[in-house]
Formats: sequence, C-alpha cells, structure tokens
Amino acid sequence: MKIVGLITEYNPFHNGHLYHLKKAREITGADSVIVVMSGNYVQRGTPAIIPKHLRAKSALLSGADLVLELPVCYASGSAEFFAEGAVSLLDSLGCIDSICFGSECGDCDTLGAAAQILAEEPQDYKTALQNVLREGLSFPQARQNALKEYLTKFVAAFNEEAPKNVGNLTEILAQPNNILGIEYMKALVKRQSNIKCYSIKRIGAGYHDHELTEQYSSASAIRQNIAAFDQNIRSTDKPSLPEHLKHQLPSCAWKLMEETYGTRCPVYANDFSLLLKYKLLQETKQSLASYMDISEDLANRILNLRNEFAAFDDFCDILKTKDTTYTRISRGLLHILLNIKTEDFETYKTTGYCHYAHILGFRKDSAKLLSLLKKTSKVPLLTKLTKTGELSDSGRKMLSQDIFASDLYESVITEKFRTPFINEYKQQIIRI
Repeated sequence: MKIVGLITEYNPFHNGHLYHLKKAREITGADSVIVVMSGNYVQRGTPAIIPKHLRAKSALLSGADLVLELPVCYASGSAEFFAEGAVSLLDSLGCIDSICFGSECGDCDTLGAAAQILAEEPQDYKTALQNVLREGLSFPQARQNALKEYLTKFVAAFNEEAPKNVGNLTEILAQPNNILGIEYMKALVKRQSNIKCYSIKRIGAGYHDHELTEQYSSASAIRQNIAAFDQNIRSTDKPSLPEHLKHQLPSCAWKLMEETYGTRCPVYANDFSLLLKYKLLQETKQSLASYMDISEDLANRILNLRNEFAAFDDFCDILKTKDTTYTRISRGLLHILLNIKTEDFETYKTTGYCHYAHILGFRKDSAKLLSLLKKTSKVPLLTKLTKTGELSDSGRKMLSQDIFASDLYESVITEKFRTPFINEYKQQIIRI
C-alpha cells in the first residue's frame, strides 16, 4: 500500500485544498492519503476560524482517508517547529512513502538544496547569517538574505546539479509556501528519513492575497471576506454565510460551514481578548520570557504597553517592531494564553517530538489502512483521550496542553454563540 502524507491547516477547507488533495494522490500514485492537520489553533498564532472536527470532516468528505491532529505546540509554532512536529508525526507512523506539499515554485530541487544547507549549517552560511542579523532584520528576512548570499556565492559548488531556479532565490525564499516546503524537507534531512517529497505548484491566488479570484482564492481572502460580512450584520439579522463565497469552497465544506454558521463558527482572535488580558495582568517580566516566542525585549514591551490593551489584534499591532513580525507576536501571545513554554518544547524535542497520533476522523472503508498503522506506528494511536497508558510523561503533558487548548476554544464558542459546552473528552471521532 502506497501512502502519501499531507500537512495542512484547512482554515477553511477551500477549492485549492481539494485540488492539492486530488493532485497529491495522482502524482504519487498513492492508495491512501493521511492528513496531519492543525487543531483549533493555527501557525499564524490565531484560533482557526472553524473547529477542527468540522475541518477534518470536510477533508474526509473530499477524499482524505485519515485525519490526525497536529499537537498545539507545533500547530502554533514557527515554520520550523510546525514542520518538525508534522514531519515527525508522519515519519513516526512508519508507513508513509511520500509527503506532498504545495509551493509557489513547485520545484523540489531548489527547495531541497536550500533545505540541505539549513540542515547542515555550513560555516560560510552561519557567518553570512550572523552578518545579516547585525543589520537589525527579523530572523526570517535575515535567513532569507543569508541563504541567498550563500547559494549565489557558492553555486559553482553544485556544478551541473545546480538548482534551476537558483537565480530567482530572492523571490523563492520570500514566499510562504516555499518556506514551509524547505522546512519540511529540512526536517526530513535531519531525521534521515526515506520519505520522498513531491511539490505541487500553487495555482490561483497567492498565500497572502486578500482579493477573491474566480475559483482558487486564498484562505486569507476567504477569512477576510467572512469577517467583513460579519461586521455588517445587524444583531437582528439571521446569521448566514455570504453567498458570493459559495463557489470558493467545495460543496461539502460549504454545507458544513453553512449549517454551523452562527452556532460553531466563525471564531476570531479577538474573541479571546478578555481571556488574554486577564492572563497578561498576572504575568511578570520573568514569567513572560518563559513562554515560547517571547524574548526579554518583547516581554518588556508587553509589560510597558499592556495598559493600552484593547483587543488581541490591536495589541499585536502595538507591539510590532522592525525586527519582530506581527505573526511572531501573535504566536507569542497565543503561547501565553495556552501556557506553552520554551522548556516544554525543548523537552518534547529531546524526547522524540510527537508522542502520539490523535485521530480526528477516518473513512469507514479505510480498515486496511488502520490495520497497517497499528502494526507500523512507533507512537500510540489515540482514539480515546482517556486511554493514555502507553504515553510517556512528555506525551501526557503534550496531550494535556492539547486538551486544555481545545476546551478553551470550546469555551469561547459557548460564550459567543450561547451553545452547550462540549468537553474535549466527549468529542466524537468523525467517521465517513
């Protein structure tokens, strides 16, 4: 059985995701597709606009065979940590033949060359990075410049095997899906994994495009349109999705969102504002600096400016500086809210990254796949969160963070939409 792994957020599941899912199965010749998906929080450092079980159901209805949840410490991490966690989980299953990801360039040779350098960190690259960091740039921008300098300067070392797109490195290394692709490949290099990589060239709108296109709009544009529509709804209006978005999502995803709009979604970062403010009022400089993605400088800014806190989004804007991006700040604030600390990640990293595979849903005709996983997986398969006997201490701590994060998200839904609270232990696995 050939199995391809996809690393996703599906925030929300749209036409581009459906294209990726189908194309991945086609170009890899896979019999089954396993999806590793962010849970209720995503890599931008915000809550997902739609709960994880609804997004998992959309993926299963669209052809995925199994959906696993990426632990929240990785789902809300930087591109590097996000990739390390997801790749570790797929690799630990012991049966994944390939990973297929979308990228702006669609060129695994170029992305792989960059990944190899970042994994090995040759001295010339490290020197270039240190020099660029002294200029005061953010780390992502500094790494991009250093990598371009290194590859351009030493391209002769590749001889005839030079990546064909090496001349376009500035553009390639500035694009978000390319960056994630490099991180996936880097994580595979570090693990000395035999998993093969495929990349599908992104079609339609760019990752950050906020304008809708005819068919393949970005998730950012779809979320922005939903948010703008929400702001114009009067309290007396019946909640409903904007009809002009209907053709942007597969029919199954549209139907699920339409059925739960105003009762389970949409969820925004600002829905967590009061919770975050309460948490920030309890913190000191020392405690703030213990959280993932919170430097001492950022901790100082948070303390100095927290009296200006009005909402989650606005506070990110207030804290943003030349060398600290909005997304980095948003991730840091989310880590404060969810109690995710740097020492936690270091522990997980040294003890094997992912310690379990939490199943969100599967197709009923995937019995053969599930049987194979039970034989090959190096980590426990979790179908019931109460059955933690096989987990290590690190695994139990990681799972407790996932459960807390999900219950907090559910609490916000309960408060916002006046609906019954569903404890994470009582969430049902999706079976299609």
